[in-house]
Amino acid sequence: MIRTTFIFSLLVSCFFWVRNANAQQKQLYDSLVTQAFGFYEIKEYKASAEKYAEAFVAFGGKGHTGDRYNAACSWALAGNPDSAFVQLFKITQNGSYTNLEHITSDTDLNSLHQDKRWKKIISQVQKNKEKAEANFDKPLVAKLNKIYEDDQSHRMQINAIQEKYGWESTQMDSIWEVISLKDSLNLIEVKKILDTRGWLGADIVGGKGNSTLFLVIQHADQKTQEQYLPMMREAVAKGNAAASSLALLEDRVALGQGKKQIYGSQIGMFRESGENYVLPLEDPDNVDKRRASVGLGKLQDYVNYWGMTWNVEEYKKNLPRYEEEQRKYHRD
Repeated sequence: MIRTTFIFSLLVSCFFWVRNANAQQKQLYDSLVTQAFGFYEIKEYKASAEKYAEAFVAFGGKGHTGDRYNAACSWALAGNPDSAFVQLFKITQNGSYTNLEHITSDTDLNSLHQDKRWKKIISQVQKNKEKAEANFDKPLVAKLNKIYEDDQSHRMQINAIQEKYGWESTQMDSIWEVISLKDSLNLIEVKKILDTRGWLGADIVGGKGNSTLFLVIQHADQKTQEQYLPMMREAVAKGNAAASSLALLEDRVALGQGKKQIYGSQIGMFRESGENYVLPLEDPDNVDKRRASVGLGKLQDYVNYWGMTWNVEEYKKNLPRYEEEQRKYHRD
């Protein structure tokens, strides 16, 4: 009995050691990929490609499809076609890459087009795409793609309008009027789909179509978000929606109910100063653990987009101020 218990204890210890080692490996991988993309953004393409290579080694030779594609772009821009094709063959031959439209229009890969290996890559992507889309509801895919464009096209203009005219400008009011109209029309169509067919997965409507269902609900009113939140939770459990997308909806609904968000996905701005901040957040000390559990990166990497620095101790000191600003927003 004692010996059996001892062996069991060893097995449990080994299990936790392996799980902890895997978590550390994933954390290192994510950190290296973030650094690689940072080099890409400042046009240090060789450094970016080498950092991606370092990430794949650290991850036991594995790499996410999107990261390998980005690595190929960096190698191509750095003038190393052989290494670029190594990455492209990895993601095309295993069938994981299907985005024919993107790869054929991506200018990062222009230097590869005259290489005889390029035709092999495109041919394989075409085959992957046809296989992946064999069970697609093509008319519904087309409808959701149109809704996606309506949802995103005007929102993509907001930053440029804000920089040129400001948040309180008539130009900003005009773009939001258009967005509001498009959102209301899109919601009618998406609710019909959800109410009659449920939350369809990427195997039926494609990745963009699946994302469109989430985007339209996320941009809907509070009552609608609350209505479809349980459906999206069930969809995530079935593999028909992304846990990372659900996290954003969970945060929006919580804040709309006057509660604190869980994953730190929602950013606010002080109306007087224009200062950005993470909207009231539950248990800030462990936010990165929660984000990792749903496939989101570290909060610091996320808030970089708004030129912010995440300091958990400073955040906790300022939290009452953020909560008061949020209460003012709800009162208004």
